[in-house]
Amino acid sequence: MTITLFTIDCPNCKRLEEKLISFGFLFSICKDKNIMAERGMTHLPILVVDGNEMGFKEAIKWINDQRKGTM
Repeated sequence: MTITLFTIDCPNCKRLEEKLISFGFLFSICKDKNIMAERGMTHLPILVVDGNEMGFKEAIKWINDQRKGTM
């Protein structure tokens, strides 16, 4: 599984990053605004999991669902 967090270090970006870390997910971080613009990202954070882009609320739900699946 490939996970990338696109972030500008806003409060929601930091919350999402902290949640990923606390649950032990391995992920990369992209802060390159040019890459984000090329991908058409208009709001952040965006979490990309195996090519599937999720906004903040959807990403939090995905993390929680993944966590429940491992318990």
